[in-house]
Amino acid sequence: MAYDEFLGDRIRQIIESMHVDFFEKKMMGGLIFMVNDKMFCGIHFSKKTNTNLLMARIGLEATAEALIMTGCHPMDFTGRPMKGFVFITPDGFDTDDDLEYWLKLCLAFNPEAKAAKKRI
Repeated sequence: MAYDEFLGDRIRQIIESMHVDFFEKKMMGGLIFMVNDKMFCGIHFSKKTNTNLLMARIGLEATAEALIMTGCHPMDFTGRPMKGFVFITPDGFDTDDDLEYWLKLCLAFNPEAKAAKKRI
């Protein structure tokens, strides 16, 4: 199954309402939203849980507090969590207010985030 396109529409609407320039990339079997040429957030379909997950790049400082929130877990593809990233299950972004909360955390961290090196 592919990622949840409805969730993609919800993310798009919220980012646009914040007047943030962004673009999208399909990668890792999901959809990634990029702000300032850096990964901002994304959608990943977990085959393990048969669920769509929100991937949020919120930085190390926000991660500790975020992990106590409903549906928030370390982002882990390989058995080794990625620092500064979290997965949020659908119960953590069910309402638009919940989703907007996570996107605002991503936006707050974005200026500090490092862009990936461009390949030639």
